Amino acid sequence: MSTSSPKAPASESRVTLISPLRDFLRTETAGATLLAVGALIGLIWANSPWSESYFDFWHSKISLTVAGHSLVLDLHAWLNDGLMTIFFFVVGLEIKRELTSGHLASRKAATLPIVAAIGGMAAPALIYLAIAGGEAPRGWAIPMATDIALAVGALAVVASRISPGLRVFLLALAIVDDLGGIIVIAVVYTSDMQPQWLLLAAAAVLLAWVTRKAGVYSYAPYIALGVVLWLSLHESGVHTTIAGVIMGLLAPATPRRAAQYIDAEELGVLAEAEAVRVANATARGSVSIVEWLGHILHPWTSFVIVPVFALANTGIEISWDALGNVVESKLAWGIFAGLVIGKPLGILAATFLSTRSGIAEKPVGAHGRKLLGVGTTAGIGFTVAIFITDLALTDPVQQETAKLAILLASITALVISIVILKSTAVLTDAELQASDLQDLATH
Repeated sequence: MSTSSPKAPASESRVTLISPLRDFLRTETAGATLLAVGALIGLIWANSPWSESYFDFWHSKISLTVAGHSLVLDLHAWLNDGLMTIFFFVVGLEIKRELTSGHLASRKAATLPIVAAIGGMAAPALIYLAIAGGEAPRGWAIPMATDIALAVGALAVVASRISPGLRVFLLALAIVDDLGGIIVIAVVYTSDMQPQWLLLAAAAVLLAWVTRKAGVYSYAPYIALGVVLWLSLHESGVHTTIAGVIMGLLAPATPRRAAQYIDAEELGVLAEAEAVRVANATARGSVSIVEWLGHILHPWTSFVIVPVFALANTGIEISWDALGNVVESKLAWGIFAGLVIGKPLGILAATFLSTRSGIAEKPVGAHGRKLLGVGTTAGIGFTVAIFITDLALTDPVQQETAKLAILLASITALVISIVILKSTAVLTDAELQASDLQDLATH
C-alpha cells in the first residue's frame, strides 16, 4: 500500500507566486534596457541616410471605422494616443495598488514620497519658468516628469549601495510624480472641449463604476466601456490617455480568487513548494484584481509599448546646428536646469522640511549623498517628458529642441546619480535588516 501523500487537485497543483513590488521593480529594470535600445535605434535611424523612411513610416495613415464613424490617424498618433493608453492604464493600476495596499496606503508611509514628489515637481517648473517662461511658457510641465523605468534601472547599477527603503521611496515618488503629470495633462493641455462627448465619457465612467459595484468581474463590459471612454475623450478634446488612468483607478482591489496566483509577500514564512500548495486554499484570495492585471500587463508595456514609444519619439536630428540651437535656446536650458538641478533640489528641500517638522520619517539610508543621488536619479525624465512635450509645444522646431534637451538632461542626471551613489559606502547587513524592519512597520 502506497504511503505517498495524495496528489493535489489539478486546480491547486499549479501555483504562481507573484510579488507585486518586486515584480514591478524587476520589470522596470529590465524594461529600462529595452527603452534605451529603442531610443538609440530611433536616434540612429533618424540621423542615417534612411532618415526619410523613418518619418514616412511613422506618418503612415491608418483608418478605423466603428459604426459608421471613421477615425484616421497616422501611426505615430495611434501609438501616442492608443497604445500609450495601455501604459497609463498600468500606471493607474499601480497608483490604485499603492493607495490601497502599497506604500501609499498609510499616512506615515505616504507622507514623505508625496511631499518629496510635490517639491520635485514644483522646483523644476519654477526654474523652467524663470529661464524659459518668456520663450515657451506652455512647456513648464516638461521637466516635472520622472521616467520610472530608467530611474529604477539606474538604481539597479548601484543596488549594493541603496537600501530597499530608498528604492521604494523613489518608486513611490515617481508614482506620485506620474499622477501629477496626468493631472497636468488633463487640466492644462486640453483645449477645444466638446461638451456632448464629455457627457458620453462621464456616462461611460459612471456605468463602469456601477458595473463594478454590481460585482460584475467579466472583462468584456469593461473593455467595451473603456473603448467608448477612449473614443469619447478623443472627440471631446481631452487627451485619450486619461481613459487608461481612469479605468486603472476603477479596477477592483478585491481578491481575485484564482488558485494559480498567490501574493508571495503574504506567504513570506512559507518556503517550500508543498507548503505553498497546501496553503493555497486559504491564500487564493491574496492577489487582488489590480495586482493580477498589473502582473499580466506590465511586461507588455515595459517590454513592448514603451520601447516602441521611444523608437517613435526620439527621431531627433543631432547635428552641430541642432546642438548649437540647444545651447542658444532658453527653452532647452529651462528643461535641462529643471531636470538636472530642479529635481534633486526640490526633493531634498521637501524631504528636509517634512522630516525636520516631524510630519514624515526618512527611510533607512536616506541621508547625505545617498539621498542626493536618488534625488538626481529622479531627474531622468525621458518618456513622460517627451510625451508632455508633444502636448505642450506646437512648433516643430521647439519640439525638436525640447526633446534633445530632455535627452541630454536625462543622460546627465543618469551619469551624475551613478557617480554620486558609486562614491557612497556599500550597505551593511545591519542597515539592510533595519530597512526591512522599517518597511514592515509602515504596513
